[in-house]
Amino acid sequence: MAMNTQIEQVTGATFFGGRDIAVDLGTANTLVYVRGDGIVLDEPSVVAQDTRDGALLEVGTKAKLMIGRTPGYIQAISPLEDGVIADFDACEKMLRYFIQQVHSRRWAKPRMVICVPSGVTGVERRAVQEAAEHAGARSPAYIIEEPMAAAIGAGLPIAEPTGSMVVDIGGGTTEVAMISLGGIVASQSIRIAGNELDEAIIQHLKQEHGVAVGVRTAEKIKMQFGSASSLEEELRLEVPAADLGTGLPRKVKFTTTEIREAIAFPLMAIIDAIKVTIDSTPPELTADVMDRGVMLTGGGALLVGLVERLTEEIGMKVLMAPDPLHSVVLGAGRALEEIDRFGTIFFGSNQE
Repeated sequence: MAMNTQIEQVTGATFFGGRDIAVDLGTANTLVYVRGDGIVLDEPSVVAQDTRDGALLEVGTKAKLMIGRTPGYIQAISPLEDGVIADFDACEKMLRYFIQQVHSRRWAKPRMVICVPSGVTGVERRAVQEAAEHAGARSPAYIIEEPMAAAIGAGLPIAEPTGSMVVDIGGGTTEVAMISLGGIVASQSIRIAGNELDEAIIQHLKQEHGVAVGVRTAEKIKMQFGSASSLEEELRLEVPAADLGTGLPRKVKFTTTEIREAIAFPLMAIIDAIKVTIDSTPPELTADVMDRGVMLTGGGALLVGLVERLTEEIGMKVLMAPDPLHSVVLGAGRALEEIDRFGTIFFGSNQE
């Protein structure tokens, strides 16, 4: 009954001090949706602060450019790891900064819907709510699970008595869920996603070529030359790196085949999570997905050849969401816009 009361309180489009916002607080990027305006902010989830006094120096894109390039007294970090808060103070500062970018008035306390992985614990979920509220969001901050938001954003009929399956591959987590009648019937949340693919590339180059590359370089290699299945034409690449023996810079040569082999293990873990979810789904819902297909969302969905690889591995049609990078925040925003219809999918601050 308390939950219904809370939902009734947020049905208005506006309130004193600011408008409702939805936040996709991702390990790699944070996106903000303002009710009535759509997506207004898309920035890396990175902060740079002075370690001597804790002062915030940069947030978002400018902070990300500092990674690996700072003097000893400046720390550029991501406050989130594997989809959950790793540095509460830094996360609060980052959220506060983003809220201020959206609401110029300092006294604005927007009603906030914030996305979290489906596998988070009650303690982790509460930490996200507290960070949002301390950063200036109106209490209580509302929580929506990422696969549910992704399904709404991808246009799946989550409220109908039919199976809808979504696979959301983000930076820190991969969310797999079977949804029917507005609820998650079966799901898997694993802390293996885009960041793990980057790390796999770093380790491969270290072990096979004796060189070290940074996270940003590994991410570029993945985005430009990574693939989940064989390419029509395999390429040979050359990138700058640091020799582990001498510490001196040198160029390292490798092929796209090597990169595909390097990311094979984390990619297989994602495929296994999909298979486990299908295996634990009632046959009637599995039959629905056989007809309609599996929806792929998230930045990881853009890996070349992934749709074809998943189709081959699970024996089902796999579809790419219309806007995979923004599916989660668009879904959270749509739920916010149509709160009378989707209100029951939120977790209020009184939920454990």
